[in-house]
Amino acid sequence: AVKDVLPISNPAIAGFGMSIYLDNAATSFPKPERVYSRVDYVLRNISGNPGRGGHTGSIDANRVVFDARQRITAFFNIPDSSRLVFTKNGTEALNIAVKGVLNPGDHVITTAMEHNSVARPLEKLKKSGLKVTTLETSRDGGICPADVERAIKQNTKMVILTHASNVIGTLTPVEEIGAVTKKNGLLLLVDAAQTAGSIPIDVSRMNIDMLAAPGHKGLLGPQGSGILYVRDGINIESLIEGGTGTDSIEEEQPLLLPEALESGTLNTPSIGGLAEGVGFINETGIENIRKKETELTDMLIKGLKRIRGISVFGSEDANLRAGLVTHSISDMDPAEAGYMLDKDYGIMVRTGLHCSPAAHRVLGTFPHGAVRASVGFFNTPEDIDVYLKAVSEIIKKMA
Repeated sequence: AVKDVLPISNPAIAGFGMSIYLDNAATSFPKPERVYSRVDYVLRNISGNPGRGGHTGSIDANRVVFDARQRITAFFNIPDSSRLVFTKNGTEALNIAVKGVLNPGDHVITTAMEHNSVARPLEKLKKSGLKVTTLETSRDGGICPADVERAIKQNTKMVILTHASNVIGTLTPVEEIGAVTKKNGLLLLVDAAQTAGSIPIDVSRMNIDMLAAPGHKGLLGPQGSGILYVRDGINIESLIEGGTGTDSIEEEQPLLLPEALESGTLNTPSIGGLAEGVGFINETGIENIRKKETELTDMLIKGLKRIRGISVFGSEDANLRAGLVTHSISDMDPAEAGYMLDKDYGIMVRTGLHCSPAAHRVLGTFPHGAVRASVGFFNTPEDIDVYLKAVSEIIKKMA
């Protein structure tokens, strides 16, 4: 008989022991139960495409998307829900923001801590005449608003920053930099992949002109979901053209958001699940989520620093970083360390360059990278204790 589940390769996961997930910076797991229930409900009961007809199934699908848009708009204090665009992930959102606004001859300011979702689109646009200034950072990933202001040129159009490095977790002073960009008439694009859902973000107060985030990380939604906020008054070109459900008589793509940037059928089940992830955060309290993740991160930092042979990268103050800790394990190749953690202990972490090679060059860990353990709201202090014990045992085995 054909089975409808994938084989489980890790014996710890298969029921021979306890598995521990510490890769929440890549994708949060598990999700709140209400997220699973909503995805299942939409898949089984919503029969139409949102905005693609007047029948009941289409109207119901439209309600799912509308509810999610309203809920997420309020979550980030976005003044107009039509300026919130659904994407399939944070990478797509960043590509739309970068390629839809910047032109040859424009100048951009960014940092060495950016993810490849920013670095690679910029590198491609440089071939067409885009000018880029990449601000170097300290080994703890900090960036000063004054450095941003000093880098401004006559043709500067945009500043692109990660809210928190996905390599060392350092928080960027977005609000202070937002004051600089607003004063100088520049656009501020923020990559909130590591902070949306765990650290409060107010696009109005922080002067964020464009905000990109995946739905499947801190927002606790399913994979296949993401968002892009575009402030009113910003002219942005579509990355993809096609069916939008509105203005079908016109040969050209509609100009009004969100339809202008939402060609094709939206991932309605995933969007419905994302809305429930945000609902869980609202009911739990983002301040409570932040508090717990900070406490777990603090445990990780302090515990790892007590182990001989470990180098912890980034600030030692958990309040100044997102819920992830990147470190070395003795002189081991990080890939080997990650394999041992998974195979021998059932602990899942991320190893390598974390899609941010420039950040690892700053840390001196290029080209092999390092080990990253990232916590989520559903992790426990016991998870951290087991992780620290496993790392200690691995070092002893390799001695």
